[in-house]
Amino acid sequence: MTACPLGLAGQCYCANRVSSFAAAKAKTAVLLLAHGSPENPDQTPDFLRYVTGGRPLPPQVVEEIRHRYSLIGFSPLACWTLLQADQLSQALQLPVFVGMRNWKPFIADAVKAIAAQKFERVIAVCLAPQNSRTSVGLYRSAVTGENAPPFILDFVDEWHDQPLLAKAFAENLRAGWAIANAEYGGTLPIIFTAHSVPARTITEGDPYEAQSKETAQLVAKAAGLEADAWTFAFQSQGMSGGVWIGPTVEETILSLKAKGHRGVFLHPVGFLCDHVEVLYDIDIFFKQFAEKQGMRLWRADSLNGSRTLTAALAEVVSSRVKALGI
Repeated sequence: MTACPLGLAGQCYCANRVSSFAAAKAKTAVLLLAHGSPENPDQTPDFLRYVTGGRPLPPQVVEEIRHRYSLIGFSPLACWTLLQADQLSQALQLPVFVGMRNWKPFIADAVKAIAAQKFERVIAVCLAPQNSRTSVGLYRSAVTGENAPPFILDFVDEWHDQPLLAKAFAENLRAGWAIANAEYGGTLPIIFTAHSVPARTITEGDPYEAQSKETAQLVAKAAGLEADAWTFAFQSQGMSGGVWIGPTVEETILSLKAKGHRGVFLHPVGFLCDHVEVLYDIDIFFKQFAEKQGMRLWRADSLNGSRTLTAALAEVVSSRVKALGI
């Protein structure tokens, strides 16, 4: 079972590393937004109701997702997000709140806490760097609610091309790839991944696919990779039907096998910390899939508490602070 680094899962949380005088002077807060995850497998049905907006899922789908959470024991997404908030607050000397769209601490509770402390301006950053209406758009809607929030909202829609974000991913890529290559006894091909979305989202003009691939290109450049050293795939396609964008990781593994490779190195660039899409989809499902093909699979460590990630978030927020003339 993965241990929570802070022991703060489920709390309505504000990392406040700034004096009351400075906070009153600035009247500005930061709101980090994330997906959320259940704290134990038994909470999966309630969690999924938030994910689907109350739309019921087939019982077999609910049970499959509950099973995945039971295999990883605990999703540390909330804990890593709270740690990221704490580090960002230290870096910026501004209060940083955390809100989750589908679990505690909920976005609505964070908005109430911000309003209660009478902050006048809020810079909201979604911890999904690539912009999609299926993710970032829903976070924005959750912040604004039915009525306009009682503060000026500066919402960061995308930051997929932030140089320090690419540097953070590249640091973990180089470190993990070197170890994996030594264990493999050769040079492993790299698959960059991001979460898939319904195909209709892209055909309707959503920038997510292009931005995900651009992030991968920037990380590859920051890591000094040759063009033929890597490829890109989408993971974690939904189980609710319809067509989701690809190629899938499974298809890409099979393609690499056909080219004679007997190992592969995965590097998710759409996720900023460990959670079920990493700890189950990659560490369990894709690894088992590769093994059935006679291949081995490694992955890069998630960014989690990366100080370079903190610096990237600080740059994103600082640029907005300067633009607001604060």
